[in-house]
Amino acid sequence: MAEKEFSAHAGNIEEFVISANTSERAVDLSAGVVEFKYYESILSNGITATAVIVETGYTDKGSDVKGGVLDGLPIRGGERTDIKISDSQATPNELNFTDEGLYVNRVRGASPGTQKDVYSIDFVSKDYLSNDKTRVSSRYNGKISDNVSKVLKNVLKTSKEVDVDNTSFEYNFIGNDKKPFYICTWLASKSVPDEAIGKTAGYFFYQTYDGFKFKSIDKLLGQEPKKKYIYNNTGNLPAGYDGNIDSYTIDRDIDLHQNLTLGTYNNRSIYFDYLKFEFASRSFSINEQKDEVTNAGKSDEFIVVADEFIDNPSRIMSHIMDYGVLPNGKDAKEQLKNFRSQMTNPNYDAKNTMVQSIMRYNQLFMIQVNITIPGDFSLRAGDLIDCEFKKLEEGSDDELNDQSGGIYMIAHVCHSLTPRDTFTSLTLIRDSFGQKGNNK
Repeated sequence: MAEKEFSAHAGNIEEFVISANTSERAVDLSAGVVEFKYYESILSNGITATAVIVETGYTDKGSDVKGGVLDGLPIRGGERTDIKISDSQATPNELNFTDEGLYVNRVRGASPGTQKDVYSIDFVSKDYLSNDKTRVSSRYNGKISDNVSKVLKNVLKTSKEVDVDNTSFEYNFIGNDKKPFYICTWLASKSVPDEAIGKTAGYFFYQTYDGFKFKSIDKLLGQEPKKKYIYNNTGNLPAGYDGNIDSYTIDRDIDLHQNLTLGTYNNRSIYFDYLKFEFASRSFSINEQKDEVTNAGKSDEFIVVADEFIDNPSRIMSHIMDYGVLPNGKDAKEQLKNFRSQMTNPNYDAKNTMVQSIMRYNQLFMIQVNITIPGDFSLRAGDLIDCEFKKLEEGSDDELNDQSGGIYMIAHVCHSLTPRDTFTSLTLIRDSFGQKGNNK
């Protein structure tokens, strides 16, 4: 895809103060940051950042650190860094990490010298590090959404906002000394939104600048688009758009063989009942799901492959039903009573959730597009944006592509800032072609 001159302007590093672990010393490195990148993803439990530092042995006037900061402060891992940056929008958006800070995870690529030091520092959130020294050991009863909130607030003890979409059924489990992020990600694949049992399933657990998210795929796709962008290769911004797309590439546009391997269109599950020593099987086709899910594009573009690739299962899975596992009750007597009255009810309704969840995850990443826009720090992983792309048509510069244009979900975000310019790179995903409400 042809690229045009980037139109981004320089952002601003307002604060970049790194504090020593073993003393009160701190150094402002904002003048030495030549590149700063901040990352979010719907597939990541934590937010991360990377800074490239070039220093010439200077020290800010308020610090007693002399010479290079790596050994002068020193930086050994785990140092809190207070960072505040802003983009170049007309009304600047900030990323402010001065309340809790980001923490040094590692230093890499160090190139020391007598005149200057060049190195990169990778940062993570405090919760990302706390997760490694925290374990979930208790038993949890009730709705998955309620227990995710309990794990994050009571076990991880995060101070961040926890945004959880309500789930529809109860699932009892024991933490087994697993880490909080592992538990929440594991529960996400088992979750079904309200009133959707047997229709659609699948959640994402991830972190953004705003806090932790435990969100239903279909509720994410039901949001209103946050911004609207256009790629027209001219740099002109028509009325009704929030910004230009500087460049874009199509990373993936249907991989039929991979989708068949993953069972995206048709799969079969075998369920074994160890109490009765019986098994049952169920096939599930994308045709059963197309009218139930919230899709990004046109409803008649949700299934894009020939019927001959859908009519038979392309993946076979197995599952052991957990009848009698962890029945409710305050003691053994009450648990036994509840088990006897509900012997035909599994703890996890795999028959009506597992295949839908697997299929929905695979569908969502069917189409992937990478775009670069002028820096906009208000965008988050999980947001929807509306994108328009020009149509390849001889003699026309105004026709829009109604197949590739439309609503996309932001899967991955990279906000990049240098002394010269500020960009936001986005990986966008969608499950179908076309634009909603467009019947062309």
